[in-house]
Amino acid sequence: MKDIRIFRQVLLFGFLLFAGNLFFAKVKLPALVSDGMVLQRNQNIKIWGKADPDEKINVHFLNKKYSAVTDNKGNWKINLPKINAGGPYVMTINEITLKDIMIGDVWLASGQSNMELPMRRVKPLYEDEIKNANNSNIRFFTVPQKYNFKAPQDDLESGKWEITNPQTIINFSAVAYFFAKELNQKNKIAIGIIHASLGGSPVQAWMDTNSLKKYPEYLNEAEKWKNDDLIKSTESNEQTLSKAWYEELDQSDIGFNQHWEKFDVNDSDWKTMNIPGSWEDKEGGFEGSVWFRKEINLTKNQADNSAFLNLGRIKDADETYINGVKVGNVTYEYPPRWYDVPKGILKEGKNIVAVRAINGSGKGEFIADKPYYLEVDNQKISLEGEWKYKIGAKMEKMAPGQTFIRWKPTGLYNAMINPLINYNIKGAIWYQGESNTKKPEEYSDLLSTMIADWRSKWGEKDLPFFIVQLANFMEAKNQPVESKWAELREQQRQVSLKVPNTALAVTIDVGEWNDIHPLNKKTVGDRLALQALKFEGKNIIADGPVYESMKIDGNKIILSFKKGTDDFPKIKDLKGFAIKDKTGNYKWAKAKIEQNKIVVWNDEISNPTAVRYSWADNPDGNLINENQLPASPFTTE
Repeated sequence: MKDIRIFRQVLLFGFLLFAGNLFFAKVKLPALVSDGMVLQRNQNIKIWGKADPDEKINVHFLNKKYSAVTDNKGNWKINLPKINAGGPYVMTINEITLKDIMIGDVWLASGQSNMELPMRRVKPLYEDEIKNANNSNIRFFTVPQKYNFKAPQDDLESGKWEITNPQTIINFSAVAYFFAKELNQKNKIAIGIIHASLGGSPVQAWMDTNSLKKYPEYLNEAEKWKNDDLIKSTESNEQTLSKAWYEELDQSDIGFNQHWEKFDVNDSDWKTMNIPGSWEDKEGGFEGSVWFRKEINLTKNQADNSAFLNLGRIKDADETYINGVKVGNVTYEYPPRWYDVPKGILKEGKNIVAVRAINGSGKGEFIADKPYYLEVDNQKISLEGEWKYKIGAKMEKMAPGQTFIRWKPTGLYNAMINPLINYNIKGAIWYQGESNTKKPEEYSDLLSTMIADWRSKWGEKDLPFFIVQLANFMEAKNQPVESKWAELREQQRQVSLKVPNTALAVTIDVGEWNDIHPLNKKTVGDRLALQALKFEGKNIIADGPVYESMKIDGNKIILSFKKGTDDFPKIKDLKGFAIKDKTGNYKWAKAKIEQNKIVVWNDEISNPTAVRYSWADNPDGNLINENQLPASPFTTE
């Protein structure tokens, strides 16, 4: 009996040991290496992961077997040979089976909010695009938005490859989607986008410690935020202050406490103002809340429908009601106010739209040149014009703004870029720069250094890197002025001229003066795709006129442009040129096309020294070539 018990114990121990080995030997794959992935064609593909030390790894792919043994830390890597575009395929890695794998081109899309901006935010321009999206050859992997200041990370916390359909496309980067769509249509292969971006982020957040050696200010900042306790206390203090401000606002706001959102509020003594516009133009500058009400009349047929409310943009936050029912709110200034109005809220006859607008700093307003309407039964009822308004509460300014720890140097590189570097890519597209306009003079060096480092990390010294130049933004000026946005565009242009295998997608004609997030993202994506196709060897013109040199001829300056981009159409009135006199002042200039040159002059300036083109936050230059591609803003200095 005793012998039987011993035998059973030995048997159980052996089974547990075997089961334990099975458990611990299980292969762990990085998030990127998963079902539905797109692998880079015509490159030696890396497949990697973790398991137990000294574990044998077998990869079966396209009827071939590849093997490796993990190192003493359990890491393994296998290189697959170059493979032509195709799929879908299946891959097995020990006990794991990966399905629906495509071979095509993989691009990294990175930057700040204009790269991040998803298709749902540009829906008014691309409703049919979203509705009809159904393409298994366009796939996205969206990198979780994380930061880490302590060390470069090896893997992502989560993420998955997604095929394009009406449900998934709404969360895809709009710029990257249109870029991928154009490449897919032209090359007839799968396109994979690894999307790693974060709104508001400066370039130094996407750089590693070594790349920032010339910038001790940024390195010191990165070192400071390695302290978890500092991060926790900073976030906690700022949240406490913000919460206290809003609690005081709610307590002080007469309209909040008397429910001015209700349908039957007596607003006969309220003042009036036109929307869009700023209540501070009538009341003077202040922080706090203001309530607005507008009456509209609907037919029975209209009232029986659902509706869509578009309130343009509001600085800063809003809570919006129809007939006393809340239909939506936005907590900060940038997103559009698009609110669905469910069936049953509207009434026949009188309806009341009520808005509680909250502003914590700067000038509170309904942004001009944005649409304001209620769309019901395929009819748009304008909401522009006279509204009633009344101040809810006046407050002290909010406490100093948020620290935005996630934007600090190195944090995004460590958490969002380093985990990607084993994954083969064709190249990168980059839409960023708005957050560096305060110090534009350093941008060229920072971006060039970042490009070199990314290329080194991926082991591709010629990795294509295509830059979106900042679009036109803010109010136009009627005289030549200095512009930090123009300076940063020039820095971007210089990178594209000096760093090999880079190029510029010029977007100076697709911005919106009143929105840092212009909706036209298809043009941006298409222009990036032109650069990618040109890089592949396609015989196309991907650039507008590219300035090369100048020659002074008396009171005129003659500009020459890169051959192939200098086929100018007939433009009767060239705009956007300014010329510099010997005292250093710029004045507007006349300009005309003479064959493949542009002659610039001002009759009042006899000894010109330099020319600027479209040098402003929001210029009105119109220089293009026969391909209808715009010239980049530039200076001859």
